Amino acid sequence: MTKKTVRDIDLHGKKVLIRVDFNVPMQGGVVTDDKRIKAALPTIQYVLDQGAALILMSHLGRPKGTGFDPEFSLKPAAEALSKLLGRPVQMAPDCVGPEVEAMAKALKPGDVLMLENTRFHKEEEKNDLEFAKKLASLGDVYVNDAFGSAHRAHASTEGVTHYLPAVSGFLMQQELEFLGRATQNPEHPYVAILGGAKISDKIGVIENLLTKCDRLLIGGGMANTFLAAKGYNMQDSLVEPDAIATAKDILSKSGDRLLLPDDAVIADKFDAEAQSQVVEADKVPAGWRIMDIGPKTIAEYSAAIKGARLVVWNGPMGVFEMPKFAEGTFAIAHAVADSGAISIIGGGDSASAVKKAGVAKKMTHVSTGGGASLEFLEGKPLPGVVALNDK
Repeated sequence: MTKKTVRDIDLHGKKVLIRVDFNVPMQGGVVTDDKRIKAALPTIQYVLDQGAALILMSHLGRPKGTGFDPEFSLKPAAEALSKLLGRPVQMAPDCVGPEVEAMAKALKPGDVLMLENTRFHKEEEKNDLEFAKKLASLGDVYVNDAFGSAHRAHASTEGVTHYLPAVSGFLMQQELEFLGRATQNPEHPYVAILGGAKISDKIGVIENLLTKCDRLLIGGGMANTFLAAKGYNMQDSLVEPDAIATAKDILSKSGDRLLLPDDAVIADKFDAEAQSQVVEADKVPAGWRIMDIGPKTIAEYSAAIKGARLVVWNGPMGVFEMPKFAEGTFAIAHAVADSGAISIIGGGDSASAVKKAGVAKKMTHVSTGGGASLEFLEGKPLPGVVALNDK
């Protein structure tokens, strides 16, 4: 961790502007999953304990950037945070402007102010420096604790760092330290597991991980494209025709380090109640599609995971949202949990899978940033991290 953290800077009596990731699911004006809010609590509590006032900013969803939209208001997140902290959280009517400036100016040590959704302004995603300057003027110090948005160069993640001392929060620090283990001097044997629908989203990740890991296990829809590249007829399975040439190229370079499914659970339609059967991966009958890895593949992948000292997993092995096709994903989750390896889980679907499998607490680190963790594993610099002050 080469970046300064909240511990490396004097916060006493300061107004601290923190970028959090409160992009949380809501229904009927109530937060339905407060995991991301809880993840920010250690940093928030630490800053308050140092005798600082706190100004929080975040985006939520994809508003049009044309001003206030009640559907995307952060007010329910402020209410959820207030309950968790056991203290009032003031809600600003906007994230910039005279009224917001007056509220920020009036803050005393221990006060907490939540700014309204930064994406109500189109300048946020454009990383407009005038807009960033207005945000920065509210505080004395900037803390980025929103790893999930660190791969975006937005005004609230990168722009503000041009105007304030900028350090990392504890959640950001934790993410960088664990994901750094997967990319810089990783422990061996190192097993990477990639799933999900598409190869095209993960070509860079596959190529980067193949230079570092001992085994790369492929599942999910992306495995179908690799199997098609081997000449297998995938019938009605999800395949990316445009990525077959890339898959062939990756296979030709990866030797025995890249493992593909030997068998599969197939269905006669994409439906939770579909007819299903297990077949060899190269014998999918006409009109059927692959929905999960089969028992032979589960055994082979579990054996590969068993001896690992480091496991990185991003993406499910099949359509695990349907109970009938969840066995492969859950079996891999249990194999990782039982391996004793340092286990790093990246991406929303994988995090959801280990939780549904009941083994989330056995994982060393479950990342909060889907797109950000993928770009990190790909070896790309993250603008929101690069912009922070070096130690």
